[in-house]
Amino acid sequence: MTRSVWLKADDAVGDWDDRRKRITAGLEAGVDWVLVDAEDVARVRELGDVNVAAFSNGDTQVIDEAEADAAEADAYFVGKEGEGDGTVDLPNDFSGSADLSTLRRTDDRADGAYVRIFGQEYEAFAEAAADEADYTVVVGEDWTIIPLENLIARIGEETDLIAGVTSAEEAKTAFETLEIGSDAVLLDSDDPDEIRDTVDVRDEAERETLDLDWAEVTTVERTGSADRVCVDTGNLLEHDEGMLVGSMSRGLFFVHAETAESPYVASRPFRVNAGAVHAYVRTPDGGTKYLSELKSGDEVQVVNLDGTTREATVGRVKIEQRPMFRVEAETDDGDRVETLLQNAETIKVPTSEGRKAVTDLQVGDEIRLYREEGARHFGESVEESIIEK
Repeated sequence: MTRSVWLKADDAVGDWDDRRKRITAGLEAGVDWVLVDAEDVARVRELGDVNVAAFSNGDTQVIDEAEADAAEADAYFVGKEGEGDGTVDLPNDFSGSADLSTLRRTDDRADGAYVRIFGQEYEAFAEAAADEADYTVVVGEDWTIIPLENLIARIGEETDLIAGVTSAEEAKTAFETLEIGSDAVLLDSDDPDEIRDTVDVRDEAERETLDLDWAEVTTVERTGSADRVCVDTGNLLEHDEGMLVGSMSRGLFFVHAETAESPYVASRPFRVNAGAVHAYVRTPDGGTKYLSELKSGDEVQVVNLDGTTREATVGRVKIEQRPMFRVEAETDDGDRVETLLQNAETIKVPTSEGRKAVTDLQVGDEIRLYREEGARHFGESVEESIIEK
């Protein structure tokens, strides 16, 4: 599931200066959406590139093709100053609901519903709205967890369920509720730190945690020169981080980032000297790419020794001809995997004795790697018979 963070920035926040400060903090933190009043859409677009949602009353807000593109929201919501927020009483029979009628129209008047949960009837109303809406925002009042649990259990994939929160801690709870969580959170906060922390919670919720294995090194031999790839990221990497690379998709070797200082070469904490052009590298979506395919702007997966992952943006790829080692390792079940790594002291891999330069690696060392069943076709895991050697 792809999680997202929405930032509430309508007139309830204050005047435009207050709203602008909140939106700017959200843009700097990396929120996915901003929810504003319709008259602010163009002003938000002037501040930066972000998805913009807008409140609409459904009766007067019609998207006119003659309007400037900048004034058009990416999604329109009903519920504010209507039935969704309690301004207008809910009808006894939801078939008479103005908000639901607007959602059911086919002229793009509304894509989403905004519902404050004052009681069970509003919970039922949110469930009815979810049947019609692409996005359903639910904001708990006296109760927050129980209504969210109920809605997660009842609502399927027909809508993106967005939970209203006021802090990163509440966002974490929303993403973990019933072990499924909401698709997104709508954050109502002016605090830049809280906004950043909520974005961090989103990122953590999307990341894999991998089970890394040990394998015994069976061969370390010099080969001829090959086209070697250095992956330079736009992110600083930590000392225990690296990337998963290898000649065989079923066994990817952990190669450390060049974070270590040496008497001869300055550290490059943004770089992983990853191997030859043919090798696979793991990506954040669980797929792989050939090292030769990487280019500026791509994302690669970064992993630490505990198996915790995050994504990093490729800033540059350097391909140069260099002398190489072939490293082969055998797993507990007798499978043998291998990769090519440059013959240089700066390329380091984790062993059971600690970080070791490839030039110091010996037969019998235990080396860290990630194993995965199945073959790869255009980077996607497939179940088919394949021989790699």
